[in-house]
Amino acid sequence: MESSAQQGRNLFLGIDLGTSRTTVVSNRGTKEAVRSVVGYPKDIIGVKLLDQTNVVGEEALDRRSYLNIHFPLEDGVLKEASEKDTQAAKELIQYAISLAHPQPGDRVCGIVGVPARASISNKNQLLRITNELMHFSMVVSEPFMVAYGLNKLTNAIIIDIGAGTIDICAMRGTIPGAEEQVTLMKAGNHVDNFLTSLISESYPNVQITTLLAQKIKDQFGFVGPQEQDIIVNLRANGKPQPHEITREVRVACEAIVPDIIENVQQLITIFDPENQEEVVGNIILAGGGSRLRGLDRVLAESLRDYGDVRIHLVDDPIYAGSLGALKMATELPLEYWNQVGDVIGG
Repeated sequence: MESSAQQGRNLFLGIDLGTSRTTVVSNRGTKEAVRSVVGYPKDIIGVKLLDQTNVVGEEALDRRSYLNIHFPLEDGVLKEASEKDTQAAKELIQYAISLAHPQPGDRVCGIVGVPARASISNKNQLLRITNELMHFSMVVSEPFMVAYGLNKLTNAIIIDIGAGTIDICAMRGTIPGAEEQVTLMKAGNHVDNFLTSLISESYPNVQITTLLAQKIKDQFGFVGPQEQDIIVNLRANGKPQPHEITREVRVACEAIVPDIIENVQQLITIFDPENQEEVVGNIILAGGGSRLRGLDRVLAESLRDYGDVRIHLVDDPIYAGSLGALKMATELPLEYWNQVGDVIGG
């Protein structure tokens, strides 16, 4: 065990590295979120306007007309397409760490969340990057981070709905293995793309982008019955006009529901039969997509044949993963980290 003096020099971080948003929390009170995007100037004019070599987060999107935009995470994992993608991933993680304001002499120790079924090569690639930026780092499953933070370590199912992936994890009192975790690639980004195409089909003259569709989803997204029509101002031939898009929003958002239901049904059966009643009363919804209106009711209704189903929403869907990672980092001595996830450093 480490002495209190050694603990005092450690800066512990919990990082949820997401396709759309990255969050970081620390044992010194940091709680920050940043869009998972990096922008680089297209030419010398961009260099002059930006006055720096790159920019991370929402500002990159705001300035995208003169920047090359890189989303270094695709489907929840690091892109491996080019050296620039790897560099962008490093810039993003470095920026996230800087939000915690590490001081000279600190030993930075971070736990980073990855999709439940991330490949070994992708975990190793992430660890190579974090090894350059932190003294000690570990990667663990994102839904496991949520479960740990909520102390839901047995007889529970976690559904973590992100932009790149939906991760579903069965917690049975042990560190979840491959058979207890599922990663679905049809997640928030799929909804955004689908909504974009549906609006374009319904209103061919409307100018719609996936970024705009994402904002519409975040504000109005729902599944199941809807009492009020959704009417938004969209530009048609450059002119703002009201458009009714209730059907389009519902169809796009409900596209993710069947796969969630099917895989939750399969995971219920891996629990001992005497525990399954407790399990169906202990289904946790996390991640930004968990806030789609009506999702908890639709899931509970679809699973009603399995017993008294209770769907619980985490209090803080944006930070639940990183807060769980920080809790794990501060509670688990460093020498035991390699029993939980993939570790590098020392």
